[in-house]
Amino acid sequence: MSFIYFYLLILLHPYIALWPKSFTKAGRKSWEALIPGYNYYVAFKITIDKPFWSLLLLFPGVHLVMLASINVSYIRRFGFFSFTDTLQGIFFPYLIFAKIANSELPFLNETNWSNSREIEMRKWGDHIVLFLSVPVLGHLIALAFGMFSREKPGVKSRIKEWGDSILFALVAASIIRTYVFEPFQIPTGSMEKTLLVGDFLFVNKLAYGSKVPVTPLSYPLVHNTIPWINIKSYTTLEKGIYTRLPGFGKVNRNDVVVFNYPSGDTAVFDPRMPDGLMGHDYHGIINNEAFYQFRNSPEIGNKFQNLIAELKKRGETEQRADSIANSELLKYYIESHSKWKQLARQKLARGEFPGDPDMTGTLPEKHGGLVFRPVDKRENYIKRCVGIPGDKMKVEASILYVNGKKAFVSENQCLQYKVPKKSVLFPTATEMYERYKLENDPNGSRTDFDEQNTDFYLLTLTKSEKRLIEKDFKIKMEIYRTPRYSVGPEYIPNAMELIENASVFPKDFFINNTTTDFQEFQVPAKGQTIIISKDNIAWYRRIITAYEGHKLEERKDGSILIDGKKVTSYTFSMNYYWLMGDNRYNSADSRIWGFVPEDHVVGRASLVWFSKSSYLGIRVERIFKFIH
Repeated sequence: MSFIYFYLLILLHPYIALWPKSFTKAGRKSWEALIPGYNYYVAFKITIDKPFWSLLLLFPGVHLVMLASINVSYIRRFGFFSFTDTLQGIFFPYLIFAKIANSELPFLNETNWSNSREIEMRKWGDHIVLFLSVPVLGHLIALAFGMFSREKPGVKSRIKEWGDSILFALVAASIIRTYVFEPFQIPTGSMEKTLLVGDFLFVNKLAYGSKVPVTPLSYPLVHNTIPWINIKSYTTLEKGIYTRLPGFGKVNRNDVVVFNYPSGDTAVFDPRMPDGLMGHDYHGIINNEAFYQFRNSPEIGNKFQNLIAELKKRGETEQRADSIANSELLKYYIESHSKWKQLARQKLARGEFPGDPDMTGTLPEKHGGLVFRPVDKRENYIKRCVGIPGDKMKVEASILYVNGKKAFVSENQCLQYKVPKKSVLFPTATEMYERYKLENDPNGSRTDFDEQNTDFYLLTLTKSEKRLIEKDFKIKMEIYRTPRYSVGPEYIPNAMELIENASVFPKDFFINNTTTDFQEFQVPAKGQTIIISKDNIAWYRRIITAYEGHKLEERKDGSILIDGKKVTSYTFSMNYYWLMGDNRYNSADSRIWGFVPEDHVVGRASLVWFSKSSYLGIRVERIFKFIH
């Protein structure tokens, strides 16, 4: 349901609640209840003497909380304190408001906290307010503090005090978290060594303008899942459209940006994982599962055996027949890919885990189902913005080029270097840490010095670390490149090489990109019109369908239909960005899932306010460090 209906309710509420009739009982004029906005100012003034709280009704996310708050406060000034009265005040107060308007009930003074009768009257109503503010935990807090102090006559009860305090704290914190800044913790090593696992940040939402929540009705101070009980923290009963308030600037090239994960519109809920999410890349899981479905299909098994038998009849050796049959079936997989993807989707929709059932013996029988996330409730990711709307990008041997020039390299950006063991003998990993601070996290999230391969070392280094090690050991290190088949015009890739293309954006069999070598493309800009065809549509499929909400149809004759109309061009409705992790070899970023739409941008990472390593302890030198 759109925002407009809820704001229309807030606008019409004073009239439906017959405030013009009840205002006079509080010593106010009837006409004051008729002026939109001012009527709430007066209502907050006469009930709790906080008139400017009426401004909080403007903020999506707390507007309905404040409406319930004024309703409960209002009816209590006319003697409606009970448990059921409070529930009505919160959820449907109009029967009580009608009683107030059409009776001789007087407007009461504030509760006399020295009067045990008045305290008893409102006791259960105060309990329900505290419970709805913070279920269970609110009462545990009040109980814990009650063990060290006694109720004092003449002051608010402990339940009332904590209910008011917690409710106000949640409202204030929700506004700050939504519109000003939000704390964020670095969960992975994708931004090493600029940002480290265990860094706690502040994300500045005013930098680019705060986003008005698309789903404002949610449990306060959590993102999309309530911790420990792993249930959805929001409801889509009230939904808005993308709206961004004015900010201090725009997203600039090389900013460190927090954003909603573009590929997180669908997720698999796995009860074994933190917050229930398995991976995050549902679309990557589907691609992998599609290939598993193909490989393990009885239909394909029969075709394989029949092909081998036929090839042997033609005189082919068993080894040669096996190779030819495998190649032909992989070509069939490419041609029938949509069929296997559909089987993969159906399997996950049934609650089954992807992959071989025989390898999932320790798993629950079913996962928790598919979760469909609105934009503002998709997982928060953090990367560096390396491409802004209109930029032309390419990657060659892990070197990023923007508009034909080598891109900015941050001080702590890491590349991976391959060093043959026959050319140098490095000391132990412990000594490499002591001399060069090359860390190997015991849990595997960071490996700066990898000596596992028998033929070469892999070192993940910044520019300065690379220079120092080359100087000390008198060697030259070469960048490690992800294997890529030849892109020459005469080379014909085999079917397996084409299938491997689907693991990197734009996840198309016939576009050969790797994380270290990426062909040139342009970042889309709002209002830009491009020519689209079967040759380039792969780059824009997800933009057209998932981000800008159109129906896309690609026909076998090469024609393209958008919303049922044949087209040869497309105009973008939003700006897009290209983001990459500073730890280039350990980052799932735009190279994997593509462009980041402007409505996914949350804010700029500004300050590390605390940092703790799981194995090295508190990093004092990183506390209150600005992010560049």
